[in-house]
Amino acid sequence: MNIAIIGYGKMGKSIEKIAKIRNHKISLCYDETPSPFLLKNSDVAIEFSQPDSAFNNVKICIENNIPTVCGTTGWLEKFELIQKICIEKNGSFLYSSNFSIGMNIFFEINKKLSKLLFPYSENYEVKIEETHHKEKIDKPSGTAISLAKDIINNKMKKTWILDAKLDAKETKDQILILSKRLENIAGTHTVKYESQIENIEIQHKAHNREGFAMGAVIAAEWIKNKKGIFSMKEVLEI
Repeated sequence: MNIAIIGYGKMGKSIEKIAKIRNHKISLCYDETPSPFLLKNSDVAIEFSQPDSAFNNVKICIENNIPTVCGTTGWLEKFELIQKICIEKNGSFLYSSNFSIGMNIFFEINKKLSKLLFPYSENYEVKIEETHHKEKIDKPSGTAISLAKDIINNKMKKTWILDAKLDAKETKDQILILSKRLENIAGTHTVKYESQIENIEIQHKAHNREGFAMGAVIAAEWIKNKKGIFSMKEVLEI
């Protein structure tokens, strides 16, 4: 399979390494929005760029019938528009805020835990803590927001707030997301439920970027001959 890598930073280089190990060819490594000419020899595109360029990158791939896997976060205000374009063009698009296989299983554990605790939600304060490397632009991480949204969808809480916006108006209906940026941290996410009688905590810690890269390449292999809009749930059948 010929893979176009759009966004050739640290993640792009990890994806290139894993793709070659899995006997794929790299048809393009590019840091800007590619032209149709540059994409013509690609079977699938994997997009890990920047929030301000992700929409245009994904759009041109879909418009040129290139199945696209995207892991860039921080641009989802345009996500519905990309979905509309994908449907209109009968395209193929797969998005995930985190491609780690372990993290996607962690998402399901988080959903299950919040559902089980829903009857007792008044007794528990919920916090999400996330730590990443200093180069990560978006804050909080897309993964932390996904975790919070899954808890909210189970009616455990009503909304989420950032540590930077924390003030006296914080209520028990809110999930506090605490974000830290440190040196050489691939990514750690912790969901904490705290009450006067007990604490419950689940955590996922990435040791390096290879788990994210592996998941992205597996997603690209999966989507190649499919049409529609997908997530890692379909890839992993969870």
